Amino acid sequence: MKRIYVNEEWCLGCHLCEYECMYANSGLDAMFKLKGKTDRFVPRIKVEGEDGNAIHFAVNCRHCTNAICVKSCIAGALSKDEEGVVRINKDKCVGCFTCVLVCPFGAIMPAPDGKAAQKCALCTDNIIGEPNCVKHCPNNAIVFEERD
Repeated sequence: MKRIYVNEEWCLGCHLCEYECMYANSGLDAMFKLKGKTDRFVPRIKVEGEDGNAIHFAVNCRHCTNAICVKSCIAGALSKDEEGVVRINKDKCVGCFTCVLVCPFGAIMPAPDGKAAQKCALCTDNIIGEPNCVKHCPNNAIVFEERD
């Protein structure tokens, strides 16, 4: 299965992937319409590393083969689809955030409304091709590929 990987040595820490993620999942028809609404839209990928540090890296869902988040979901809101993508059904999510606690990568977070969890679904719900964060990374630090 193709997954998102980050080459930390190439990451500039520009946070453009976060904005592209918010835009891809916002339903808006232009990115500039996000201005002033970043409290309503939260990226599903997060750049870690402080300004001035040599290393930055993006944290996102790894769509684990044996996903502990899916196993720990008390409501059955998390599942893996036939392609191996871990998905959250927001209608089933009860907001207990157990998945947030058990994710070893810190890739699941509360949605902006605080009622459900959210995570990366590889942009499969909103675009065709590679995820927006990959497509728009200016330094090609984020890649979408299969690895062993």
